[in-house]
Amino acid sequence: MLSQPGGCEIGPRPIDLHLRSLRELGANIEEKHGFLICEAKELKGAEIQLDFPSVGATENIILSAVFAKGTTIIRNAAKEPEIIDLERFINRMGGKVKGAGTATVTIEGVEKLHDVEHGIIPDRIVAGTYLVAAAITGGKIELTNVIPEHLQSVIYKLRESGCRVDVKNRAISLEAPDKLISIDSLKTLPYPGFPTDMQSQMMALMSVADGISIFVETIFENRFKHAEELTRMGANIKVNGRIALIKGVKRLTGAKVTAKDLRGGAALILAALAAEGETIIENIKHIDRGYDNIHGIIEGLGGKIIKRDTPIQD
Repeated sequence: MLSQPGGCEIGPRPIDLHLRSLRELGANIEEKHGFLICEAKELKGAEIQLDFPSVGATENIILSAVFAKGTTIIRNAAKEPEIIDLERFINRMGGKVKGAGTATVTIEGVEKLHDVEHGIIPDRIVAGTYLVAAAITGGKIELTNVIPEHLQSVIYKLRESGCRVDVKNRAISLEAPDKLISIDSLKTLPYPGFPTDMQSQMMALMSVADGISIFVETIFENRFKHAEELTRMGANIKVNGRIALIKGVKRLTGAKVTAKDLRGGAALILAALAAEGETIIENIKHIDRGYDNIHGIIEGLGGKIIKRDTPIQD
């Protein structure tokens, strides 16, 4: 028995793909009073067609199918790098997964796995956030231990904004221009498209760029909550449903704002670094879920940031 999942309130996040897929593998799942009661004496391989290339659903099916009897085929699977890394991990333990990174993933069930040591891939969203931090402050940065291929869509947009971005092996260096240029448009899409998890950070960047940008959010319908908070800091942003229009301003100003979700909170930190005066960001628990010691790293890069565990009283 487990409770219904939570997470950031960025729009409907149904788990119907997960539940339907697990049922197709032979699991019995009942939904009662906000809880899921799951039971499976035996799982059997199946052909599963996903209506949407969901990362979580793809990963859950792979994990469930590892010990299922027979062959499981996932069609319209998500292609994110994290799924490729999961395949490598499972196969190193003796699993039989192939096709990760493509639209079709095949899993042959095995009876057992063995222990291994495995280093997970670098977090591409964290890396992208620090690249934007350098860009929005007019600075320079070099990131090491990254996989540039995983950040191609982000790098492309940063170059479009006027940043000089150089890639070498497992390192990315960025130098901000004297004046940021607005990007014409940004549309979030499943990988290898532009990640929805970088949309808010790029919106903060475009809020101080020269010109007008149009953002289209296709993944989550309520992922513009940060726009209102950026507006409190002087940004010129208009939102209509899944579309946002950002007209760059010369300077943001410090304000008291609230992190309403993980990536939106990161965007507020970036905006605060570029703003004139002091910014207070409340509800930072969201940010802490996705970034390890972000305040310490930014401070090490030259930013002026202090983390307080208790809210500041007016």
